[in-house]
Amino acid sequence: MATERLSMRQTREILRQKWSLGRTHREVAQSLRISTGAVGTTVLRARAAGLEWAQVDTLSDEALHARVYGPPTPPTHHRAVPDCAYLHAERRKPGVTLELLHLEYLEQHPDGYRYTQFCEFYRRWAQRRGLSMRQVHRAGAKLFVDYAGKKPTIIDATTGEVTTVELFVAALGASNYTYAEATRTQKVPDWVASHQRAFQFLGGVTEAIVPEYVARHIFVLMCPSRLCGRWPQPGSLGGAELVHAAT
Repeated sequence: MATERLSMRQTREILRQKWSLGRTHREVAQSLRISTGAVGTTVLRARAAGLEWAQVDTLSDEALHARVYGPPTPPTHHRAVPDCAYLHAERRKPGVTLELLHLEYLEQHPDGYRYTQFCEFYRRWAQRRGLSMRQVHRAGAKLFVDYAGKKPTIIDATTGEVTTVELFVAALGASNYTYAEATRTQKVPDWVASHQRAFQFLGGVTEAIVPEYVARHIFVLMCPSRLCGRWPQPGSLGGAELVHAAT
């Protein structure tokens, strides 16, 4: 708890009532409408400074302040405040995290804020940006799926060949429990198979699947071939077959 800030008039009056009038801490506190802790702390500081009432009565306010509370504190060095608007824009880029942005900030300001305070600045700024919609997720209700924007690579241990792959990610809305796997492509067969393996991993099927935005997949699922003006080709999956295959 922060110490009460007392005026020098109050400090003088505390010492006068204690040392000259012999009053108790409680009586002094009630008289000045301050806490008993403030009274006790002031008396202890004055005694530690070797003061007596006769000396206090002759000192100026500046001299008494210096004896009781020490010399004035020099102005503190102001650290560079993070540019939260820049941080927010950079976080939209694939692979950019607050941790990376903090390292970049420290390169420019070596005496800047540590990571925890850095994140706190950004969190407070984000809260002031405006209204937001809070979504409440029920357990087992929704599975959010998408492909990662940044593609990983697989290296063949024998040949050293580097192959770029797609990263499928599925996360439960309520718990953020996540499944991820690499596939060769984002084509519908790979997309459906990834859902199958995700549900096997999770041990069940959610009420709804919420894709971030995979236009051709949404089109195939939501618009079966018959309704879209053409019949499915032999060996292909129509909308109903896709839904059944995935679940």
